[in-house]
Amino acid sequence: MAINCKELQSILSAMPATQNLMLVGKHGIGKSEILTNYFRQKGIEVITLFLGQMSDPGDLIGLPRMDEKTGKTVFMPPYWFPTDGKPVVLFLDELNRARPEVLQTIMDLALNRKLAGRDLPEGSRLISAVNDGEEYQLTDLDPALVSRFNIFHFRPSVQEWLKWAMEKKMDSRVINFIRNFPKYLDEDGVVDNPDRGLDKTPDRRAWEKVSDCILNIEDLQEIHKKLVAGIVGPIATQMFFNSLEANKILSGRDVLLDYPKCKATLKKYKLHEMALVNDDIFRFLDVGEYSPEQKSTMATNLKSYVADLQKDDKNEELAHFASFFEKNTYPAAVTFIVTETFEVYDILLNFIKNI
Repeated sequence: MAINCKELQSILSAMPATQNLMLVGKHGIGKSEILTNYFRQKGIEVITLFLGQMSDPGDLIGLPRMDEKTGKTVFMPPYWFPTDGKPVVLFLDELNRARPEVLQTIMDLALNRKLAGRDLPEGSRLISAVNDGEEYQLTDLDPALVSRFNIFHFRPSVQEWLKWAMEKKMDSRVINFIRNFPKYLDEDGVVDNPDRGLDKTPDRRAWEKVSDCILNIEDLQEIHKKLVAGIVGPIATQMFFNSLEANKILSGRDVLLDYPKCKATLKKYKLHEMALVNDDIFRFLDVGEYSPEQKSTMATNLKSYVADLQKDDKNEELAHFASFFEKNTYPAAVTFIVTETFEVYDILLNFIKNI
């Protein structure tokens, strides 16, 4: 059973630092960045070690030298080893791509928080990440080592990625494409055959690269199509450019900032299209990418939007909208509704009560 970002944070909060955690997932889903951001907010440094790039145990434990006082061999601390006594998170990325001799040095670290006789600071955590899939060149992990980790299959949800992309101010065309065609966020939605050689397929990191390349280019040309294909592959690229030519689904920002202009278009939408709009309204409110001066307009438009759902007897659309409120999927958006639009709050409470 896979966990998403929100569930991972709850697990990290509940799990004692003395227990080790292993995340299993595809490449390019942001494991390192998600962990770094989570612990940075708590004032804890995350040290990332790419074990697949280490050719010798010395890269991990440091180089040997002779202690002149004792005449014994000791290991000089590697550059990353914490020396200030503050707890750290040691993130061992690509654990199952490490050489067997490197993996042997992890055993004592995983069990005793020791490395070449040196203790990690009290309260430090050990988190590893492994790639899962037949397309990777992997090292079989010793069952004794695996048993030292609590294992979770990690897959951030599309909604979490979209919220993150909005916070990063990624190109709106990329965000809208994934919002409308979420299966193209990851390679699983594009190909069934993992043995694809040098064929490019999309992943979350790749779409960020696409955004960086086209962010300030309003009119995309054929060369840009080739550029995007080199990042996410030809299948996802073709769908992406096809979507740019088609009429896009109105975004939450469109609705909240200019509902009167959107109203006629929304009336033509089917349930699945309204579901995308509902989701994006909550996401836009949750990210908070609006000015204080816009709050009054947004509140007025949100009241009109929900009132029209109720008035037009669009029970399925209203039920979908209410589900985000009831589940508190987007906490900041729920707070906006409660504090800025009491009428909407009242409609949703009564609707949920009568279901």
